Amino acid sequence: MLEDIKPHIAELRTRLIYIVVSFAVAFIIAFLFWKQIYAVLAKPAYDALVATGKKPEMIFTNIVEPFFTAIKISTYSSLVITFPIILYHFWKFVAPGLYENEKKLVFPFVFFGTLMFLTGASFAYFVVFPMAFKIMMSLDPSFLPMLKISEYIEVSTKIMIGFGLAFEMPVITFFLAKLELVTDQTLKEFWRYAVVIIFILAAVLTPPDLFSQIAMAIPLLFLYAISIYIAKIVNPAQTEE
Repeated sequence: MLEDIKPHIAELRTRLIYIVVSFAVAFIIAFLFWKQIYAVLAKPAYDALVATGKKPEMIFTNIVEPFFTAIKISTYSSLVITFPIILYHFWKFVAPGLYENEKKLVFPFVFFGTLMFLTGASFAYFVVFPMAFKIMMSLDPSFLPMLKISEYIEVSTKIMIGFGLAFEMPVITFFLAKLELVTDQTLKEFWRYAVVIIFILAAVLTPPDLFSQIAMAIPLLFLYAISIYIAKIVNPAQTEE
């Protein structure tokens, strides 16, 4: 049995090495441009501060905070840059267990997986952030917002990556249906559990505030409905005659 597992372990190690090397290269590139990336990430907060009549600035309370902020930005950016590579090597790792026609789905899997990840992250950046910041900063005009750089980067990147991963649901459903592992009926029967799981995921992938969790849960519920429709087209449940 051990002899049967060894080739899979060796293949997994090879795929992980490719991913780690790619991540390291992406990290170096991202670190060279971390200030530009920070400017993009901070823009929604700065715009909200200006809109509420506040000064667009952030603070740090620890001398090493800017350095570790640069590390965080570079790390999260590297994850985004290498996401297509991660998807590719994941598919290549499971490919030996697939049929020949299924192995050819690697490029659609990588393309649409990356597209939906970026769509989810963009939804968070362009829709959720402006709305959330505007609401939070206008609750009481007498409050003076003093945003910490490290906390803001931690929260904003976590939300964006969380939305990116959440938007993978239709892609995962499509390929599971293509592999005949799920049908539309399967997803319909599972919907009660899915609602609970979605709210748990929203709580895990977002900061501990109700607005962020609801902001993620609602699109996820919509995506689950789309996933049912996708499964119905790709692999509909067989009706009994």
